[in-house]
Amino acid sequence: MAGGSVDTRVVVVGGGMAGARLARQLGAAPGTAVTVLAEEPHPAYNRVLLAEVLAGRYPAEVIALPRPGAHVVWRAGTRVARIDRAARAVECADGTRLDYDALVLATGSHPVLPPLRGLLPPGGGELPDGVHPFRTLDDCLALRSAVSAAGPAPRAVVIGGGLLGVSAARALAELGAHVVLAHQGEHLLERHVDPDAGALLRDHLAARGVEVHTECRARGVVTARGTHRVTGVRLADGYALDAELVVLACGVRPRVGLARAAGLALGARGGIVVDDRLRCPDDPRVYAVGDCAEHRGVLHGLAGAAQDQADVLARGLGGDPDARYGGTRALVRLTLPEREERAGRDELGFGPLDLAAFGETSPAPGDDVVRLADATRGAYRRIVVRGDRLRGGVLLGDLGGVAALAGAWESDEALPASPLLHLLTHDGGY
Repeated sequence: MAGGSVDTRVVVVGGGMAGARLARQLGAAPGTAVTVLAEEPHPAYNRVLLAEVLAGRYPAEVIALPRPGAHVVWRAGTRVARIDRAARAVECADGTRLDYDALVLATGSHPVLPPLRGLLPPGGGELPDGVHPFRTLDDCLALRSAVSAAGPAPRAVVIGGGLLGVSAARALAELGAHVVLAHQGEHLLERHVDPDAGALLRDHLAARGVEVHTECRARGVVTARGTHRVTGVRLADGYALDAELVVLACGVRPRVGLARAAGLALGARGGIVVDDRLRCPDDPRVYAVGDCAEHRGVLHGLAGAAQDQADVLARGLGGDPDARYGGTRALVRLTLPEREERAGRDELGFGPLDLAAFGETSPAPGDDVVRLADATRGAYRRIVVRGDRLRGGVLLGDLGGVAALAGAWESDEALPASPLLHLLTHDGGY
């Protein structure tokens, strides 16, 4: 900064976890003026904890992320309508226009709406009453309000058995709903865990009142005659599940409409293509981070990757010529908390369930697999070893030693010359 002038104007489109982390770091850099254009009206929040808000464990304000600081202009409830790359400016839906020296797209992702009959009218429109996506804080608060309004023990169907679907199903059960989880895959969380761990997770949910159906494809939603109110979900085999509430947790797609309209390249996975500096190859002044960014053909879609990318870009925009993003070897973590006793209800408190998965959880031909299972405690551990390298693992129920195991996998170092079974001790064999 010379004479109090600003050297670099950075505009960040998106106020999610990636955008907020980037703004917080850039806001501390001298000579940088940061403006965040956040479409959601709320302060930035930890999306990983939405199920805790749904269950009533945390009020919404508890999951708010630290504010970026006084030197960052945060414009909540602002939608960007257009990027003018030639003029290096963004145009907002409210008519305002902001010039930039560096533009960062942190537009995140949006929930996938499955092709279900009756979900949307021909040509588009509103979801039926009682049908809820589960992606944003507003989605979460609307669903919690709908559960309260539905009366005691409403019937709820959650479609999708990934991280969000499993978390939502458990939270709804804690609120007293009768929950059915319908998942098209062979087992829960099939992107992250092996079938054995998926089966244990299914047992955990079943013990807490969630009815789980895998290899179960929903075909349509049923509404009451003459109304727009959902009454059930029709499965592919013709069977109908009664439902007063339907939760859509069928995955996400990167939000790339602004990038596409601006002529930026999209990758095979549908994300905004970025290089190791997280820069768009079409325009050296435009960058992308988080769920919308596709790096080396990979869309990570995880909070850890978004934070890593924000950190790398903050260093790069701050003048570090060596700041490079080489990909994230993400550790997936899911915690389903202990169920508390409720006043006036005769029920037991169930213990928490912790799950962690990293790397390749399914072995390739020639790999060694080490597995320990304790059915009485609901604990399960399995690792995949290739040669003298740890390639992946799943731990469920007992996460002692997960830091050492994940560290060995992330560093890609040779394993110690000890029996592989030692890797599953609480110290990870070290």
